[in-house]
Amino acid sequence: MHSLKDEIKFLFSGQGMPYERVCLLVAMVVTVILSVLLSGNFAKEARVAVIDLDNSAYTRELITRVNASEYMKVTAVLNTPVDPKTLFYEDKAVAVLYFPQGLEKDRYTGVGTQIGVFYDNTNNAQTADIKVALNELIGLDNAQAAGDVGSTNDSLVGNLSLAERILFNPQDSTSNGETLGFLFFFGSMFFVFATIGMVPRLRLTHALDRILLEGTPWDLILRLLPYGGCLIVSFFVGMAILRIWGDLNFSGSAWLFLFTQLFYVLAVGMLSLLFGWTAANPGIASSRMILFIPGGFILGGMTGPLTFYAPWVVALSHVFPLTWEFHFQRDIIARGAGFFDISTLFGAFLLYLAAIALALMLRFRSARRQLLAQQAAAERHREKFKQLAQE
Repeated sequence: MHSLKDEIKFLFSGQGMPYERVCLLVAMVVTVILSVLLSGNFAKEARVAVIDLDNSAYTRELITRVNASEYMKVTAVLNTPVDPKTLFYEDKAVAVLYFPQGLEKDRYTGVGTQIGVFYDNTNNAQTADIKVALNELIGLDNAQAAGDVGSTNDSLVGNLSLAERILFNPQDSTSNGETLGFLFFFGSMFFVFATIGMVPRLRLTHALDRILLEGTPWDLILRLLPYGGCLIVSFFVGMAILRIWGDLNFSGSAWLFLFTQLFYVLAVGMLSLLFGWTAANPGIASSRMILFIPGGFILGGMTGPLTFYAPWVVALSHVFPLTWEFHFQRDIIARGAGFFDISTLFGAFLLYLAAIALALMLRFRSARRQLLAQQAAAERHREKFKQLAQE
């Protein structure tokens, strides 16, 4: 009983993880928030691009049918030859339809023809509904041509079929999916564990007061460098193992991916400083990792397809740093994008990084003013005490 009383006293003392609050928070997040965020279980209005080289009334009718489907939304129609891979960069599309020249002519003259379709398989679950919907559209069109159902185009006689091609991960390898996602997730998680208690540790050793009075936020950011270096090395060691031992497809530039990781580590590190700033000790700070790391893993497109989420959920997911990491992984590693291909994405990430840096600077200045006010109040108390002693 004495042991039980002692442990209960420690649990509510604030010296360790506030488990009495964390367990309730986790239960509410899982049952309420995640049930709302993950409410979709099918692809709804997934972005589809169309390369229409025929540019005929028939192909425009097909585009209208695709856009009318609840599963797909046509976001771009191009009438010139384009490499389909480029249309997937920055998650601008999950499928690309290719209408060859002469499609309408073949359709009305009885010549069998095919429509090309390219699928983004960076997540092997995100195109399942789209495949079903496209096959239904093609089946309906062929049924109309055969006179099985009513059609406004009674002269359709040719047979239409889909020529499918799976891009980026055609073998459905876990090395390009779940395993790679877990590498970035667990690596980032333990990086946060190593850095989130930095400010509380400096406060307990009274080193934070000196930094606040004499230094700048860079004095804290520079302390992240050795941890960040270890994280980047671990990422590349893990990818090398997946490349040699597994079947990782690294299609892009390793140097470009390394360049983006320098900024990613900086973002995660500054968030660690911010979230751990007010913790009483490093142990309490560690529990705050759940506030900004797992969200990106859940909503970033690695575990669940982005096509399953509502647009506002996809937008909200960008408050988590791992969401950006998975963007870079899909574009650079899987799709082979170059720097200018992801310039819009990288520019948005720099704005995200600037917002974090601004928040850290404001937190630093606020803590400095608070410390100066405490020192001024202590000095006034000392002067008052001296006056009383002299009297």
